[in-house]
Parts: sequence; C-alpha cells; structure tokens
Amino acid sequence: MHHNLPLDCPIRIVSLKVTDVRFPTSEGSHGSDAIHPDPDYSAAYVELTTSEAGLKGCGSAFTLGRGTEVIAKNIESLKHYVEDKKLESIVNNFRNFYHALVNDGQMRWLGPEKGVLHMACSAILNAIWDLWAKVAGKPVWKLLSDMRPQQLVDLIDFTYISDYLTPDEALQILAEDGKENDREGYLNANGYPAYTTSAGWLGYSEQTIREGFDKFKVKVGQNLESDRARLRLLRELCGPQGVLMTDANQRWSVPEAVAWMRQLAEFQPYWIEEPTSPDDMLGHRAVRDALQPLGVRVATGEMCQNKVLFKQFFQAAALDVCQIDACRLASVNEVLPVLLMAAKAG
Repeated sequence: MHHNLPLDCPIRIVSLKVTDVRFPTSEGSHGSDAIHPDPDYSAAYVELTTSEAGLKGCGSAFTLGRGTEVIAKNIESLKHYVEDKKLESIVNNFRNFYHALVNDGQMRWLGPEKGVLHMACSAILNAIWDLWAKVAGKPVWKLLSDMRPQQLVDLIDFTYISDYLTPDEALQILAEDGKENDREGYLNANGYPAYTTSAGWLGYSEQTIREGFDKFKVKVGQNLESDRARLRLLRELCGPQGVLMTDANQRWSVPEAVAWMRQLAEFQPYWIEEPTSPDDMLGHRAVRDALQPLGVRVATGEMCQNKVLFKQFFQAAALDVCQIDACRLASVNEVLPVLLMAAKAG
C-alpha cells in the first residue's frame, strides 16, 4: 500500500515490534555450502507502527537460524531511538540519526559497528527506509534515484572514511555519473542483470538458460574433482559466452585458494568469491595477484562488516568485484559510501 502523504506530514513512529522468523530450509539442504551445511533461512523482522492507520515500515536482518534471537534482543535494546519519534525528524537529519544509532554510548561496546549489534541497527534502518518510501509513494530504489547528488551525500556518515573519500569527492562522483549515465532509463529498457546460484542439477540449468539466464554461480571447495566436473558441465551448457562464477564461502587458506583455482581456471570462471577469511585483506590481495594472470577476478564483501573494512580492501587493492550485504552493513546509509568508494577505486 502506498501512502501519498507529503514528506513533512507529521507521521510519528508509535512502536517497534521485532519477530524471530525461521524457515526449516536445512531439511532440504537449501542454501547450503562448503562452510554452512545446514542453514535455516531466517530473519529478525522489524515492524514500525505509526500514527497513520495501516502505515508500517518493515525491515529485517538475515540470519541462518540459531542466533536470530540475539539480534532480536539487540533490536529491542535500541527501540527507544525510534519509538515516539517523528519520521520527518529522522530522515531530515538522517546522517546524525545514523551516527547516534550505530554509536550508542553503551551498546557500541559490543561492536562498534560490526556483528550482531550492527545487524540490529541495519534491521531498524531498513524499516525506516521502507516507511519513508511508503510515505513518498515509491519504492526505495526510486526514492534514492530521484534524489539530487547533495541529498545523497547528506545521508552519509563520513566518520573514519574521509581520508579515502571526502564529501566533495562523493558529490563530484555523483554529479559526473548523473551526467554520463541514464541508469534508470537503461534498467527500464533492459532489466536488471541477474545470475542464479542453484545450478546444481542439469534440468535446472537447461531451464534457466531457456529463460534467458546466461550467468551461473557454482559453490566450490569441498571436492576438487566434483568442482571440475560441474564446471565442465556448465561450461558446455552455457557455451563460451556464458558467465560462470565460483564461490568458496571462505573455505580455504590463501595457498589453498590459489592452488585450487589454478585447477579450475581452464573453465574460465569470471570470479572466485570469498576465497579465504572475509577479514583477511592482505590474503585476498595475495590471491588476486596470483590469479590475475589467469583472468580470474576476486570477489568479496558479503561478510565485510562496515565501511571502514571496505575502505581498507580498496586501499589494499584486494578485490576486483565489490559485493554488499545490506543487512550486514547498516542499511542504505552505509551501502552508499561503500558504492562511492568502489566507484573511486574503479
């Protein structure tokens, strides 16, 4: 439901409710990989009820089952930041609100800006963005797309990253990009590029190719011969123009990652995702240096906990493809500076 209310309409957030939602996906091994054998796809789900009847903001933090209750408890501990607050007062000074939320004087001892606490902040912020978009009568992507460069920059907390990206640089990147690229027009005309990871069985791969998918991601790292067989099969199915990506889900040490991927390079994988510990910037750089002559890129970022770690990945030239989890980072507010740093890094 869209509520076409003016943004200065005095909408008040009355209450925050958090629900621990879990699905038994482990029963069918759905979403499993070399490191996570039995995930139950779950979420700490936030609902912000408001003074406007029927108007709610909803957001979540994604989990794999056990531990969801811990995030939910963190969310409960932060709800005073939004309860009995006007939406207008939050979004009109979103940078300061964000900074206060992720730096709560007592809670930040559990972080700061990482892990369970940061994911709790993300769920709350995601719900605020959902509420703001509903009030504006448009989806979140359109709310952002319609903003001027200065409005986007005003959302960003540059604490700890201004040595790499200043507000002026961010503004310049957005202004120049807006002149050169009509991304919204392109997406409306051509759609959004996507790939599928569930390519484990032949029938699925053939069906998705018929539907227009030409990009496939394969989980690797448990058995080298099995990896080679599956990649060979997919390469035959999608042809030389199809894009194959591999994902090790942090399975290997740095030497293992290099040795394993040298055995898979003949199938021309576009990238290897999370080849080693998600915190090991220099390890990623070593893998990248070793695989670059083979044409294999390094992708990572889903487990990167905040904008400061991303800054260091860029400074170390440790990745080719920047990936983002908007439920691990603190929502859109932190995704924006990471995207801008990625743009600067090229």
